[in-house]
Amino acid sequence: MIKRLFLLVALASLVLTACGAQTSSVAPMQRTIYMTAVEPKGTTSASSEPFPSVAMPDGGGYILKATDKDGNWSISTYRWDPNQIIVNQGDVVTLEIMGINGKEHPFSIETYGTSGVVKRGQLTRVTFTADKAGVFKINCGVHLPSMTAELIVLPKN
Repeated sequence: MIKRLFLLVALASLVLTACGAQTSSVAPMQRTIYMTAVEPKGTTSASSEPFPSVAMPDGGGYILKATDKDGNWSISTYRWDPNQIIVNQGDVVTLEIMGINGKEHPFSIETYGTSGVVKRGQLTRVTFTADKAGVFKINCGVHLPSMTAELIVLPKN
């Protein structure tokens, strides 16, 4: 009886040890995120809305055009769409960015050392592994402060 109990305990111990020693071999998730470089614009008549007296922020991201010969003024801004990207730590991320407006947008992803240039009418692809958790800026070097997006990398559990 004692011998049988000893064997049962030993077998249970081996099974539990084997279960605990298993490692996960799940491959990282491949993520493709589609983005665009866009320039929303607005135009109005100076007779219905006066030209703004407040200066635009520096950086080239906001463009305010004075009243033209027809009495209209306009404003535009550059931005990434979407401007927030959420991935999991360990994901292999590909950004496919189409240039819609603006001749070119040199960009970089803070901390990751990933960069490129998005040109009007062209698709730019960059691939990286999201190995650092946190919130990281994706900045266009010529259209700040408006052309900034966030890469949000959720930590592994």
